[in-house]
Amino acid sequence: MTDFSSVKGKVVIVTGAADGLGEAIAQCYAENGMRVVVTDINNGKGQQTVEQIKAQGGEASFFKADVSSEQEIKGMIDYAVSTYGRLDGLVNNAGIAAPNRPLHEYSAEEFDRITSVDLKGVFLGMKHGVEAILRSKSSGGFIVNIASLAGILGNSSMGLYTSSKHGVVGLTKSAALDYAPYNITVNAICPGTFRTSIWGQAPEEVIQEFATIISPNGKLGDPREIAHLALFLASDLARYISGAAIPVDAGAGAGKLTPTKWEHPEILQ
Repeated sequence: MTDFSSVKGKVVIVTGAADGLGEAIAQCYAENGMRVVVTDINNGKGQQTVEQIKAQGGEASFFKADVSSEQEIKGMIDYAVSTYGRLDGLVNNAGIAAPNRPLHEYSAEEFDRITSVDLKGVFLGMKHGVEAILRSKSSGGFIVNIASLAGILGNSSMGLYTSSKHGVVGLTKSAALDYAPYNITVNAICPGTFRTSIWGQAPEEVIQEFATIISPNGKLGDPREIAHLALFLASDLARYISGAAIPVDAGAGAGKLTPTKWEHPEILQ
């Protein structure tokens, strides 16, 4: 039985919700009756996400925040509590990419920039978010961290991003144990490659070619798949799931894909 009514009325913050995975999660939460605080550094697009949610009958508001700043994280949490009277959940989605290059060619400044958002930002969100959830005495508190397949597997030429996302998975596992006695679940979603604005104006044929190379099923993921998993993890259907790092990647993290000729390919005809 699939019943997500348990999330109705819950107050949740979704960081990096101006577009992509964060936007999809915010919209999915609002569609199911959650009260959503949309946060992002992009004021214009963040407001658009809120307007779209309201146009569809959902409840949402916007708070501009840079997750690398503890002061702004505190402001974000305080805003949610002062606006809605409580906090039940937090989705740490905001993140930035790093250029692909071998480890020795990264600078210390690049290390600080990437980790300040992709790892420190998650830590700050969890730290202050958990405190607010505990004070709210939420009966179904939850944190969902958007990590990456790079949080489970190593990647050549992606040392900074990979190490940050591995750190997110580590924080998730430790925090899950810290807060299990207080009925707060903490989980990480580890997406593969998805169809988001990260592709910019790239031609469709280029996107499809890349998908064929990196994805076992030859396709890019739909952000709504991440959103539906995030909804499940926020619901009472998933109260026994905590400390998990869940890959959503068409099987890319399962192992090496070895091309094989079938003995009986006619089964596909």
